[in-house]
Amino acid sequence: MSIDIASEQNVHLFDARGVARRFRHSAIFGAIGVLRSGETMRFVNDHDPIPLIAQLRERLGDHLTVTYRQRDADAVVIDFGITGLPVE
Repeated sequence: MSIDIASEQNVHLFDARGVARRFRHSAIFGAIGVLRSGETMRFVNDHDPIPLIAQLRERLGDHLTVTYRQRDADAVVIDFGITGLPVE
């Protein structure tokens, strides 16, 4: 099964497959750190990032939503959403 990874309104694509492995977590933390409430980062990766999800949940708590859009051998696509943060 293949999913359309094109971005929608308030959904920002982050394809980690093009980022060197040693920089991935830092880049992902930076990208998620600039999201505002109601925004989503559509994350594409070559494997299921279970340790990363645990780290993000530890940092963001209930402000983070995690929705798998695709989870197979071709790619893993996850929508990381941000909710409940104060408006800037």
